Amino acid sequence: MSINTTSPKEEFSKIRSFLWPIHMRELKKFVPMLVIFFFIGFNYSILRITKDALVVTAPGSGAEALPFIKVWAILPMAFLFTFIFTRVSNRLNREKVFYFMMSIFIAYFLLFNFILYPYRESLHPHELADRIQSCLPLGLKGLVAIFRNWTYSTFYIMSEMWSTIIMTVLAWGFANDVTSVKDAKRYYGVLGIAINISGIAAGHIVTTLSNHTYNPALGVGSDAWGQSIFLINSIVILGALICVASFRYMHKQGHGYNSEIYKHHHGESKVKMGLRKNFAYLAKSKYLICISVIVVMYNIAINLIEVVWKDQMKQLCPNPNEFNAYMGQVLTAGGIVATIISIFVLGHVIRRFSWKSNAMISPIILISTGIAFFSFILFKDTVTLKKVAYWVGTSPLAVGVFLGSVQNCLARASKYTFFDSTKEIAFIPLSKESKLKGKAAIDGVGSRLGKSGGSVIHQGLLVFSGTVALSTPYVAVLLFGVITAWMIAVKSLGKQFSQLVSQHQTLNVPDEEKSAQLQPSKVPATEGAT
Repeated sequence: MSINTTSPKEEFSKIRSFLWPIHMRELKKFVPMLVIFFFIGFNYSILRITKDALVVTAPGSGAEALPFIKVWAILPMAFLFTFIFTRVSNRLNREKVFYFMMSIFIAYFLLFNFILYPYRESLHPHELADRIQSCLPLGLKGLVAIFRNWTYSTFYIMSEMWSTIIMTVLAWGFANDVTSVKDAKRYYGVLGIAINISGIAAGHIVTTLSNHTYNPALGVGSDAWGQSIFLINSIVILGALICVASFRYMHKQGHGYNSEIYKHHHGESKVKMGLRKNFAYLAKSKYLICISVIVVMYNIAINLIEVVWKDQMKQLCPNPNEFNAYMGQVLTAGGIVATIISIFVLGHVIRRFSWKSNAMISPIILISTGIAFFSFILFKDTVTLKKVAYWVGTSPLAVGVFLGSVQNCLARASKYTFFDSTKEIAFIPLSKESKLKGKAAIDGVGSRLGKSGGSVIHQGLLVFSGTVALSTPYVAVLLFGVITAWMIAVKSLGKQFSQLVSQHQTLNVPDEEKSAQLQPSKVPATEGAT
């Protein structure tokens, strides 16, 4: 059986190796994959900022609602969606699993557009929420807010699940299954560029629609913000349908789960999955545990910073249109930075330096930008920093929000480039079973555990201190401890990854009755692995 892989001797020109290291014969496979990643990333970017605008600026809500919704709503839903994914995967082939999961999201966003949002005032129990709030301490205001505005909370949940299930588990899982390690070093850089460009496009569209003036001729919504939400949501639905069509096209052309490379590396046997067994596999493998720690620590770190930043931003932009428009500008700027990195830096650095060196870039960026952001937030009332704000012609609050925006841009840019690429490459030297089960557990629930871990920290601090502002010093200290643990996991995983790839080994998951530990096999991981 011949597998369509690139010969090590084939090379591209220096410029093309940066921008488009794809051969002509690979276009029928790669272009549809590029379209899928573009629109999945496009929807992810739109949903990521719109969900925040809905929840943070909702009546009786604020940034303090985010830690509660991530623990009490998103974490259970992450387990539920992972359970659904594993059950469906046991009964349907991989192609049909993609269609089934996408259908759930398309159906929800249609429901939100035509029922949940238009009738939100009738559906939101404001009076009951007011009575509950009067009986609870101020620190639990965020918990009441997710109940008060429950339709917005469901939108927030489904937006987060798009990131976890569609983008991370389905899209990247699909790419890993039909791509070798060597081809991934060419493909993933370009896919990263597509995702980053989609972020720029999404940010521009969200900013434009958030500045939309109410137009009765549209026949939807009672105000400008309502019409903006309808239009934004409709674009998300259209993007999801394009992803489904492109995925179907790839399989008709024989480049999907019916491709030769997938059958060669994974066979056609069906891996039976169970949520508890997936986590049991994680516990047996130091390799998978390290990936889990990296994913969990990243999500804890980004969550710790973002709640503080969004609390500052609501003070600066209390109106939902202004909040969403500002978030769109931040998203556009972050996409531009990430695209520049993807085009001129990512591919070259990934090919030239070790996995560990590349994986260390994200935590280094996060800790350095975090120091700048928290330093200003904690000391913004000092005479020196007030003078700095006066010198640049703005308020200390605006400067703090700007530094948080810079931090968010750089952190997200590193996430979409070095973090995602190195994490996905780390999955490739795994057997079909360990890849499928490990990825479902790590990406399906591990990322949510990380965000929920950061949210649990925020919840405890809110109950203790009452407000996000008073808890900020403790958040700063905890952030640096989390990033240190992240770096330790990267160092350990780097050694294991280098050993597997250099020795052309695949990490297999043995039968539980035969062995209690994961052992590397002598089967080549991928053709041309280096």
